Amino acid sequence: MTTGYRPKLIQRAFVDFISTRLHPFWSLTVPKLRLIARRTLSDDLIALQFEPNIAFKQRVFGSSYRSDHSSYEGWHGGQHINLSVLIDGIYHQRHYSLVGLSQQQLWWYDDNNEKSNDRLNEKLKSQAITSTITIAIKPQGLVSDYLSKRAALGTIFDSSLPSGEFTLAHTVLAKQTSQISETLHLTSLSVPTPLLFIASGSGITPMLGLITQGLQNGHQVTLLHYSRTTFYKSPLQYQWQQLAVKYPAFTYHLIHTEDSNTYLAGSRHLSVDTLIALKLPLMDTQIFACGSPALLAALYGACDEIDLPHGKQLRDNIMIESFSALESFDYIFSAIDKLNEEAITSDVKTIYLRGRQRQYNSITTLLLGAENAGIRLNHGL
Repeated sequence: MTTGYRPKLIQRAFVDFISTRLHPFWSLTVPKLRLIARRTLSDDLIALQFEPNIAFKQRVFGSSYRSDHSSYEGWHGGQHINLSVLIDGIYHQRHYSLVGLSQQQLWWYDDNNEKSNDRLNEKLKSQAITSTITIAIKPQGLVSDYLSKRAALGTIFDSSLPSGEFTLAHTVLAKQTSQISETLHLTSLSVPTPLLFIASGSGITPMLGLITQGLQNGHQVTLLHYSRTTFYKSPLQYQWQQLAVKYPAFTYHLIHTEDSNTYLAGSRHLSVDTLIALKLPLMDTQIFACGSPALLAALYGACDEIDLPHGKQLRDNIMIESFSALESFDYIFSAIDKLNEEAITSDVKTIYLRGRQRQYNSITTLLLGAENAGIRLNHGL
């Protein structure tokens, strides 16, 4: 029979079933990551480095993935993965932003000047470019504490593929659609848009790849990073210094909220004066923001106080990344009377979990609310 249906003698699913029984990492269909290293990026930020299995590599890098690692498709800066973490018999799922780009060498291998480790560092550099996935987490919850402290090196986790629209590509697409709808000249799209990245705490994580990607594409890039911990001699500070040397279009401001010497416009908080002090063409600037609800609310509040011509609103230039289950940003913004002084207020909701009545705050997630109430939900659901 030369034509027609030809059944496969050995199904891929069967091969996958046998291979995963031999070793759980050898799946051909399920993306998996194996923890291989940890590194401290700041006082409260830990980088976790993973080795992806063949299923992850083939689906992320597609047909461009080859055994010699000579070319990649990879992911966009700003995207994230969803890790499934087994703790005490219960699966928990969490989203974590990817550090850097698939083609980007992890910069912290350059800050070791010991000549005796040159050969090892070269090996790690090559590995960092070709075959590892890195996330950065802040140890502040059940899963993050487990990953940063308890999980043994070599532990294997199920993972989603990189996803998310907190990317330069999505911004360009949205801007093109908007400009076409307003019948503007498309030639203006050839001019790189100034980019402003605003982050607080661990919100800096998705910015690492985005900033590099923006600079490589010829954008003027400004970073505003708020943190309660010191930046002095941290790998993150080293990264910004190196980028500023390599790209004159890059400017960064590191605001340590407990050190007045680092304040911008004389304030530890984000305000109208802060945005004005950056001396950017705000009307044409694309803003990326990731951080606490208070920071995001302060940003929107400050943008609403800035008048733009032709009825434009600066808040339309903002893209945010937040893994909190916020009911409505408009609700949060209106709940803040004085952004620099008062905390966010929110509704208290009543729900029933396993026959028990519980109250939770509307700016948190059901999963975290259940865990705080001592209720474990199977598989993070």
